[in-house]
Formats: sequence, C-alpha cells, structure tokens
Amino acid sequence: MSEEKTGLPHSRRDFFATATATAAAATALLGGFGASPALAAAVGRSEKPLKAAFSNAGLQATWCAQGKQAAEYWGKLYNVEVTWFDGELDAVKQRAAIDNMASQKWDFAAIQAFGIGTLIQPVQKMIDAGIPVIDMDTLIAPLDQIKVHAFLAPDNIFMGSAVTQALVTAIGGKGNVIMTQGALGHTGAQGRAKGFEAVVKQYPNIKVLETQPADWSVSKSAQLWETYLTKYPKIDAAFFHNDDMALAAYNIMKAHDRTNILIGGVDAMPAAISAVAEGRMFATVRNPSCRIHGGAIVAGVAALNGEKTGEGIPQNIVVDGPVVTKNNAPGMAWMEEHFLI
Repeated sequence: MSEEKTGLPHSRRDFFATATATAAAATALLGGFGASPALAAAVGRSEKPLKAAFSNAGLQATWCAQGKQAAEYWGKLYNVEVTWFDGELDAVKQRAAIDNMASQKWDFAAIQAFGIGTLIQPVQKMIDAGIPVIDMDTLIAPLDQIKVHAFLAPDNIFMGSAVTQALVTAIGGKGNVIMTQGALGHTGAQGRAKGFEAVVKQYPNIKVLETQPADWSVSKSAQLWETYLTKYPKIDAAFFHNDDMALAAYNIMKAHDRTNILIGGVDAMPAAISAVAEGRMFATVRNPSCRIHGGAIVAGVAALNGEKTGEGIPQNIVVDGPVVTKNNAPGMAWMEEHFLI
C-alpha cells in the first residue's frame, strides 16, 4: 500500500492530455450510480500507476468473466493495474486465492465472495494493513461486522421477484414451476430466492416442484434438468439464478423436445439478451457487472484520494439494471459492449 496520494492533474489541459476519455467515461459510469458529473471529474486518473487486486466467484461464469474485462477496461482509464485472483466457483479455492492476495501489498482490493463468511480473516488482514477493500455483488460479511470501504451490489430481491412475476403472469398465475438456485451461501442467490418466494406465495395455484442449487455451474444445471424432465411430465416455467444455468437447461429441454417451458434468468448476459430477442428465453434482468466492477475501480481510486466511507461514499450502494425486453435488448447489448452497465 503506497502512502502517497494518487494526485490529480494540475490543469484541465493536463487532464485531457493524459486521459481524454476518462471524464466522459467516468461520468457515464457514475451517472449510472446516480452520482454527479462533478464527482466523476474529481476522481480523475491517477498520475502514478496503482496496483489493485480483484477476485470474483469464478471466471467460468460469464458474469464474472465480463466483470474482469470491465475492471481491466476501467483500470486502464484510471491508470490502475489489475491483478486477478480467480475464485474458481469454489469457496475453498477462493479462500486460498484471497490468502495469497492478503500476503501482498496493494493500493486497493475488490472482492466478490463465493459465499458469505468465507473470506473474513484475509480481508480483515488487508483492512488492518490500510488497504481499502471494496465488496462486490455479495456480502463478504454483514456490513456491521467488517469495515469494507463500500459494498456495490444489485437489489437481488427485486431481480428475483421481477423475473418470477413475469413468468407467473405469462402462465396465468397457475401451473408447475421450478427454481434453480446459485450457491446457497451467496447472499445474492439468497436475495433472488426471497424474491421468487415472495411472488409465488401470492398464487395458491402455483406449485413449486424443485428449488435445488446448481452452484452457478452449467454442468450441474444440466444434470438437474435431465432429472427434472424425466420426473415431471408438466413443467410450465423455470426461474434460474443466472443466465448460464438457464441456457444450459434450455439445451437439455431442447434435446427432450420440452421447449414449451418458459425460462427466466438473471444477469442479462449477451447470450441471454439474444435468447430473449429470439424467444428461447422469456425474460432476464440485468445484474450490471460492468457498473459493479468498474465502480470498484472508481471507488478504489477515490479512496486513495481521501474519500471516506460514509462521507464521500456510502457504505452500501445499490447498482441496478432493468428487466430485458425485446425493445431494450439492442441498447442493453451496446451498453455492455462498452462496459457501461
């Protein structure tokens, strides 16, 4: 951890000479957070190179892979070198990676935990060393138990309820539905399950057949759905905690000639946006990985420029995206290509 401030450019001319695109890009990103354009300019590109450590649940998941690309893109804009520690969709492997991260010096770190409570010790070690740690998407620990610089996450209950409501409405409020969950220790998955449950309990003619987790794994999702399609002759709709699992299950449904099942997912990844536009998926909702991972870059640089938790930056920041429809799908795809949502 460097003791120096990052340093802002000394003049407007210097600013544009060093990073012409940075202010506009930062304004776009922070505008998505509801922050003022003045803050975007104030954060600025660091005059000296910064080193940041990042980890998310596992790069096998397309949401995580896109987040890595976004962090690296925003890192270049802000003069931040990003080093990645892959969680590999495994709590034990991620813990080993974060232990390694905590043994080194960084200007700041940003982490999406595979499961709550699994990374407290190494994260606390970094915080005690004066390294600002930004929590992304799922809680490392409850915010009153660990002093992360900020927590950037979507409203997972909203995402789960919005997609579930779309599915339930489409099947007329009655029928057989299945929820395929992510990792049960992931607070985002917990929120999505709460959203699902809040909707289905309002409909006495909805029968929930299964709620098993597939741990964000496409192979586990495919295995579960091979079983379900054999076990249940009538399934009307299915809600998946991410698009990867939904599309893996769709391939199994297609192989069994069961594509009449309405599918809803979360993340609005490019493949899912195309699937909604083409009718293979009924709905998805954007979990904005680009805003979350890019926002972590901005938050880290701002922390080094003196922005304090609870003063310059709220500890808990809700970073949301819309439900994807055929009307907004092309614009959503463009925004993702440019790491803006």
